[in-house]
Amino acid sequence: MGPTRQHLVRCRRCSAVICWALTTANGRRQPVNATPDDAGNLAVTQGTDGLLYVRSLTKAHPEPRPQEWRAMPHHATCASPPPRRSSGTGQRERAGVRPVPWQRAQG
Repeated sequence: MGPTRQHLVRCRRCSAVICWALTTANGRRQPVNATPDDAGNLAVTQGTDGLLYVRSLTKAHPEPRPQEWRAMPHHATCASPPPRRSSGTGQRERAGVRPVPWQRAQG
């Protein structure tokens, strides 16, 4: 089992065949390798609406359901991944208006 041809696209960075799936946790798009992978940590299924949905395989649910297939997230295997984002631990420049404590009017 795997994605249908209508779901297949190429990665803009490495030209590998991938498919986009919506995460069941928050509905965000996630790139997934198109070929099923026994070492993958994701379970992908096609919904009744024709879209692909992905969920993480966890210790509580380590195996895919009968209608799902095991896949690898494309970020883990991309030959030229995007640059890593900052973790936000460093100082960053502040912008905007600094809050000022309220003062009571005299008089």
